[in-house]
Amino acid sequence: MLFLGCEEIEEPKPWIRVERPQMLFTDTTLLDSYDKGVLNWRLKTAYLERWADKEIVTVRPVFVDIYDSVGERVAFLRADSGSLDMTFTYVYAYGHVYALTPKGASVRADSLLWNKKDNLVRTASYVRVVSEDGDVLQGVGFESDAQFDNWKILSNVTGIFQDAAKRMKDEDKRQAEAERLNAPPSSSSQAAPAAKPAPAAKPTPVKPTSSPSQSPKPVAPQRPAAANPAAQNPAALQQKLFPKPNPGAAK
Repeated sequence: MLFLGCEEIEEPKPWIRVERPQMLFTDTTLLDSYDKGVLNWRLKTAYLERWADKEIVTVRPVFVDIYDSVGERVAFLRADSGSLDMTFTYVYAYGHVYALTPKGASVRADSLLWNKKDNLVRTASYVRVVSEDGDVLQGVGFESDAQFDNWKILSNVTGIFQDAAKRMKDEDKRQAEAERLNAPPSSSSQAAPAAKPAPAAKPTPVKPTSSPSQSPKPVAPQRPAAANPAAQNPAALQQKLFPKPNPGAAK
């Protein structure tokens, strides 16, 4: 008796090339960016990869400390994921982005992009900012300097302000006080100047009766009148005018 059997022979599978990143870190990794020897920012992540045909580095999550010109930490940013190039010309953070400014304001957005060329942080997405005073501002589009010190929301801005009425009154008082201090003093507040003494009256010159070219004629002195004894003795004058008759002569 003849028994025949067959066995299936497996053909070798073709070798499949699995793409793997050229650079891969799955532990805590730090990336520092410097400008003229001064530390600008430090990125901390738990996962970093870079593919051979790309200059892009992908990280997740993203924790960035931002420093000022003297090396002091002034701001902080975190996000779910991020990407950057090997020369650090940009950093793109996306997914639940949160940033804390030096003054204490917080920024929340879908994404933020830092560009080294102009050293600005931008986004075209929805953004929500809570100021250090508790005010809530929100809108579309955001622009800030790299330290998040000066920022603005670009469009569709709405807000909720804490104690708005009281703060407006306080601001009006401050402006009024500043205007009062800077305003020039009014005429009523100035001290009246002391009255000037009246000028002394000038003597009126007497016009000469004669012509200026002629000298005045000398006046001859008058001689005093001779003394009149009769005027001084009324009895003698009466005797002279009315003499008494002589009785002897009549005889």
